[in-house]
Amino acid sequence: MRGFVTQIRLLTVRLRTIRNEEVTIPNSTLLSTNVVNFSVLSRDKGLILQTEVGIGYGVPWRQVHAMLVEAARRTPDLMADPAPFVLQRQLGDFAVTYQLNVHKVEAERLIHAYSALHQNILDVFNEYGVQIMTPAYEGDPETPKLVPRERWHQAPAPPPGNG
Repeated sequence: MRGFVTQIRLLTVRLRTIRNEEVTIPNSTLLSTNVVNFSVLSRDKGLILQTEVGIGYGVPWRQVHAMLVEAARRTPDLMADPAPFVLQRQLGDFAVTYQLNVHKVEAERLIHAYSALHQNILDVFNEYGVQIMTPAYEGDPETPKLVPRERWHQAPAPPPGNG
């Protein structure tokens, strides 16, 4: 469970979750489980957000690295220093798994940062005509599965600059 501590008492701690729910946790539970405090270390070094994509072997890895870094650069609230970095996590049967690592200062709005990052990854890969592989890969399609630029803002999506 993730949330922000709103109250610390003798026997309990209260959290406000990202869904704006108030949760009371007995201190005995906190003492018997692992607790991750995102906000303490993020002040000095930032949190590292990670996300992965699978890209076919026909795409040069250097291009994939550059596109992922570009998507991170376009995402608000992410740190430019330290710079985003990409790791190649796996050489799979049909795709290479790339992991993008980016730094964010505040622990707040993590899910919004991930969402914006994923939107930018989709846009950058579509801009460069590179297909993100699906786990149910069966073979190369005759044409890549991409969303052409002229369809990015089809109804009911707002036109560029309006949302």
